[in-house]
Amino acid sequence: MTVKLQMLGTGSAFAKNYFNNNALLMGSGYTLLIDCGITAPLAMHELGRSFEEVEATLITHLHADHVGGFEELALTLRHTTGRKMTLLLPEALVDPLWEHTLMCGLYQKGIITSLDDVFHVRPLKPDTMYTLSPEITVRLIRTPHIPGKDSYSLMLNEEVFYSADMTFEPELLTRLVRSGGCRKIYHDCQLEGAGVVHTTLEELKSLTEDIRSRISLMHYGDEKPDYVGKTSGMDFLEQHVVYYL
Repeated sequence: MTVKLQMLGTGSAFAKNYFNNNALLMGSGYTLLIDCGITAPLAMHELGRSFEEVEATLITHLHADHVGGFEELALTLRHTTGRKMTLLLPEALVDPLWEHTLMCGLYQKGIITSLDDVFHVRPLKPDTMYTLSPEITVRLIRTPHIPGKDSYSLMLNEEVFYSADMTFEPELLTRLVRSGGCRKIYHDCQLEGAGVVHTTLEELKSLTEDIRSRISLMHYGDEKPDYVGKTSGMDFLEQHVVYYL
């Protein structure tokens, strides 16, 4: 089976016409949820999918459009099947995810007192390749987003770069393509305004054609229809569409 990527959503944190930029990565008998933002449960419902179909969830960073659906995910599984899902996350985010994001909603004295009570927690080290299934590997790359907060982009099967929210890193993208064997880049994109914590369309358009030809844009705002055909050959990922890796 060819590995497939289905975007639950492709919107920025403030987009209203698109769901949060989360995705399902699917191989034969294995489904990985990449980030679980506020709108992920609704997006799954609209697709006719269930969290029970997902073997593991991987998070890239701790903003609500990437982790805001975790409380619902955890409680849904706990009160339906009782199954603990595998939670893959950078080791630096294990404590902050519980202490700063999930503890307030999930904590129950003597019942749920840590991430381990609701998930099989598997911390990941950056720059280390992990085999998740016979068809899927993942490697974390730390990339800049908010100063002082960890954020990690992904290399999928050592061929596909899937960005977390990140500021412009042209040297990284060039190196991945020209010496790292990267054939496809799924990149977050701020369509308007100056880039402060995201890569802008204008910055991506400054890349050479051999890099741009591999880029598909995601994590965009509601102004996206105004930019179709104005992206120097880079296409837009669309929510709910299945893409073959």
